[in-house]
Amino acid sequence: MYDFKGKKVLIVGLGTFGGGVGAVRFFLRKGAQVTVTDLKPEEELREAVDALSGLPVRFVFGGHRKEDFVSSDLVVPGPAVPPDSPYLKAAWDAGVPIIWRDNLIFLLCRSRIVGVTGSNGKSTTTALLGEILRTRDPRVLVGGNLGGSLLDEVESLPQDVPLVLELSSFQLESLKHVRRSPQVAVVLNLSPDHLDRHKTFEAYLDAKRNIVRFQGPDDLAVLNRDDPLVWSWAYELKGRVVGFSAGEEVDGVFLRGDEVLADGRFLFKRDDLSLPGLHNLYNAMAASAAALALGADPEVVREGVMRFRGLEHRLEFVREVKGVRYYNDSKATTPEATVAALRAFDGRVVLIAGGYDKGLPLEKLAGEISSRTKVVLLLGGTGLKLAELIRGPRLKLCSSLEEALEEASRSAVPGDIVLLSPASASYDTFRNYEERGKKFKELVMEL
Repeated sequence: MYDFKGKKVLIVGLGTFGGGVGAVRFFLRKGAQVTVTDLKPEEELREAVDALSGLPVRFVFGGHRKEDFVSSDLVVPGPAVPPDSPYLKAAWDAGVPIIWRDNLIFLLCRSRIVGVTGSNGKSTTTALLGEILRTRDPRVLVGGNLGGSLLDEVESLPQDVPLVLELSSFQLESLKHVRRSPQVAVVLNLSPDHLDRHKTFEAYLDAKRNIVRFQGPDDLAVLNRDDPLVWSWAYELKGRVVGFSAGEEVDGVFLRGDEVLADGRFLFKRDDLSLPGLHNLYNAMAASAAALALGADPEVVREGVMRFRGLEHRLEFVREVKGVRYYNDSKATTPEATVAALRAFDGRVVLIAGGYDKGLPLEKLAGEISSRTKVVLLLGGTGLKLAELIRGPRLKLCSSLEEALEEASRSAVPGDIVLLSPASASYDTFRNYEERGKKFKELVMEL
């Protein structure tokens, strides 16, 4: 199935994070005839299109055409393509094989795959785990939902070098077609997300469970002992299970006082972690447990934790202006992520939240906002819903991020924190959370 020379390959979804571009280059290198189809117009994908300039690729923008699906030799959808797409059904009915883009990594990689998932924190945990492992071996590959493409690298990755992947529910959903799970699976937490795609929380959980569903006796699951849903999976797995916990001593990594230990051995102090918030401590414990299982020494884990400074758009400190600190948490696209962000700060918070409404429950978030903020500036469909639920802080509905930041800067006084943590996707105004976060930072730098 890996001889693609001369085959007509249809890439469904070019996207803006590099995965589609990487898939195009991979199949061209294999000698395939490549067509790309995307629902978005070309101008919204300009950066990706420019990255493929000069290559023999046929593009179809602004919609899909059934004839492209049924006349191809292989259809390769990206993770954002819904599995119930009528175009995929047309290809299937015509006998055209379908391989999901991220499944190719599982089919091609000969080394051990480490998968990280969770409703929140998976990007930070994946990056931190990669930082720790690369201290020991710089050849370690890190990618997946973090962006970019690893297709051109996984085939040549030595068998003794792990591949670390952040895996979203969209990516995990398709693993059932190849019946593969990562040999090491890290599960951080589970709460409702992407219900606009999965429709029900049960369906979302079912997709997430694929990270451990196909593991064998020699595989390992690293699970959050303090999340009842996550830990409930421990009793159905065939392989070894280790935990991480801030509440009790477990077989794995846990917090005792202000020290993080692994099976009684000192790893690092809580203050060694530069990232704020209890949720980031959980991320660090999960990454540490996985790294130890992969053979890292405690000293290497400690060095990686102390060196790690976090990722862009994840509780990222932007600057201080007249005694007010500004933080960019644009990656917070769920209510739970914004709750974690609010709990990371003891000071007074001026919150900018809201955006595209994914249909997630907002009651818990509204309670946290009511008790932990002084001013709330709300955007989009989620903002309208939150305005009905929040009690206490001053509220204002804003028509743009610019208006919200202007109001935030007027409302904040020295010692306050202005926090962009939307609890929502960005699709109503921006292409993605990255564009939203970059715009916020540009505006803050202009203050």
